Amino acid sequence: MAKKFAKEHSAPNKDPRRSIPRVDELLEIYHATPSKINRERALEIAREVQADARAETPGRFSELSADDLAARVREEYAQRLGNTQPSSLTAVLNATGVIIHTNLGRAPLSNAAQEALIQASGYVDVEMDLDSGRRSSTRGKAPSQALVWALGTPAAEDALIVGNGAGALMLAATALCGIGGQIIISRGELIEIGAGFRLPELIEATGAKLIEVGATNRTHLADYAKALEQHGTTTGSATTRTAIFKVHPSNYRVAGFHAEVGLKELRTLADEYAIPLITDVGSGLLHPEPRLPQEPDMASALKDGADLVIASGDKLFGGPQAGLIAGKKSYVQALRQHPLARAVRVDKLTLAAIEATIYGHDTAPVLQALRSDPEELRRRTEKLAADVGVGEVIEHEGRVGGGGAPEYPLPGWALALPAGLSALLRQPTDPDTAVVVAREYQGHTLIDLRCVPEEEDAAVADALKTILDKL
Repeated sequence: MAKKFAKEHSAPNKDPRRSIPRVDELLEIYHATPSKINRERALEIAREVQADARAETPGRFSELSADDLAARVREEYAQRLGNTQPSSLTAVLNATGVIIHTNLGRAPLSNAAQEALIQASGYVDVEMDLDSGRRSSTRGKAPSQALVWALGTPAAEDALIVGNGAGALMLAATALCGIGGQIIISRGELIEIGAGFRLPELIEATGAKLIEVGATNRTHLADYAKALEQHGTTTGSATTRTAIFKVHPSNYRVAGFHAEVGLKELRTLADEYAIPLITDVGSGLLHPEPRLPQEPDMASALKDGADLVIASGDKLFGGPQAGLIAGKKSYVQALRQHPLARAVRVDKLTLAAIEATIYGHDTAPVLQALRSDPEELRRRTEKLAADVGVGEVIEHEGRVGGGGAPEYPLPGWALALPAGLSALLRQPTDPDTAVVVAREYQGHTLIDLRCVPEEEDAAVADALKTILDKL
């Protein structure tokens, strides 16, 4: 035994990296412990740990014995296995004050929607009649009926849920106009929706001809009428597949010398030429929101004369990414039966989350954050300041985000801390510490609790104290 020990520990020229455990030895740890990942991913992690150990052995591992180095590598592998999640997405606490934060996945789901997702993640009767045991054509019927019910207006005769807002717009343009058809829209509404995607390009991709009317800042009813006359449309019956589109430019505003045509006026023109009037209200409000008086909503758009209204599901509606379509039954049916509808169809998880969001709409986190009482936010922020023992409570304006209501700041409060803490909050060294996304502004790190569930305030405080204790 003494001879063996001497052989292992008295040879100064022996490369210590030879003691790094083999892959199969590390995989024994994987097989012996519960894990959320498969063997292939565990194998990849084992090789990563080996590579890191080989690279670092001349440095921080140089003083370790062969046995200690092997133990350290096994420990590192076990730790990485435990910290590896099935998804690369990391749960965070949004302390920016921006409600619909696109970089953070937009709307967080309500508890009801999360429960519905779990329930729908297994086998469900998405296309089966449980009475007969046969296939049914009821896919998406329940959430569509729920949306009609929630809008609460006779003008919402039918509804359809698709993959996202852009998909809803393209489906409407393709099914009702398409190749050889015409779409009339104000120049002031030819928006870029983000990531370089522009409305004119989306419409042109459908094969329809885009007819721009008016000017960037001013468009009048006569501009629409002139376009209809000049492009072969006669009163009483459209000679081509033509539609009027009205799009809410939610991510910017034109102020000053400005004019636009409302849906009620456009309705009279659409009736005169017997063509559909389609509007995209953007953010997905179902009904008027007093805190956002200029933000259009789906129900009002239908009452004002739109044949179809389109909105996003993951903004102020408060649900998963989806395109919400509601309006005249004949038009909704035309969209539902078009081949493109299959390409933008949503899965069972989205259907379940949409329905749950509708029936529990007032509990949606985005609406709770939007309607937060400033004084209640101040109380929570002052308590946070007392818990961490540092910082100043200051007034801070939250934002809707997601390209919605840019001109409406939301009064609130924030904890102002020394600059530069946000990077540390995003990357805590302790895996049990919450990841907090804060805001750097005017030489301070700002913690705004508007979008943080109150039950998570303590987690924010713990994250701050962990960082501040190390400074």
